[in-house]
Amino acid sequence: MGNNRRLKTLLIATALAVLPATADDSGLIVEAGASHKLSKVVSTSIDAEFRTRNDFRTVDRVSVGVDVSYKPLKFLKLTAAYSLLIDNNSEKLTFNEDGSYNNWRPSYYGTRHRIQVSATGEWKPVKRLKLSLRERWQYTHRGERDDLRRYDFDNEWWESTAVLSRNKHVLRSRLQASYDFPKWKFDPTASVEFFNTMSLEKTRLTFGTEYDIKKRHTLGIYYRYDIVRGDDDEDTNRHSIGVSYNFKF
Repeated sequence: MGNNRRLKTLLIATALAVLPATADDSGLIVEAGASHKLSKVVSTSIDAEFRTRNDFRTVDRVSVGVDVSYKPLKFLKLTAAYSLLIDNNSEKLTFNEDGSYNNWRPSYYGTRHRIQVSATGEWKPVKRLKLSLRERWQYTHRGERDDLRRYDFDNEWWESTAVLSRNKHVLRSRLQASYDFPKWKFDPTASVEFFNTMSLEKTRLTFGTEYDIKKRHTLGIYYRYDIVRGDDDEDTNRHSIGVSYNFKF
């Protein structure tokens, strides 16, 4: 009984230690990619991404993706993309009606498959200001798993638990503005994006800049704030600092 009590105390302490202390979380996003023009109107790219959460302390996601773009008109671009997402799913702690601990499921890694189709239109109302509107349909599939473990505090034992498969459709609408300052290589960009399912699920605000190195290498840095309004995979509001690198060949 003494060993079980010590194990229970250790599990509670571990679970509470990794839970965010505030409603808003913080994280880092690192992106790297390469793109290539197959013709004047067709291009392709591959990219990888690494994210953290829990105030930069915990790996959140690693992903890799490919896409193909087609520009039938100078101001219009159509894109189809596929991404493989490897998620570090958060631990889950549940309580009984009297407030005592019920079950604890540790964090675990899982995979999701994502398909995206986008249409982006660009417009220059004045010489150096560029506006763009992107409409993106996003489909994400998560497979079923029945090999997960959770600890039952009431019975003081480990038991098997399952995660059901899930398919999710999201419409993402992004309005972006960028300005080309003369003789200044760090041109600013700002955007607002709305994630919609049956209602508004999340709003994303992004502010950043990019720097071109010899027309082939592009470095970027940005700040992002995600405001969660609905069921976004149990996500929370998050501040993110992002850095990106792209190579054109």
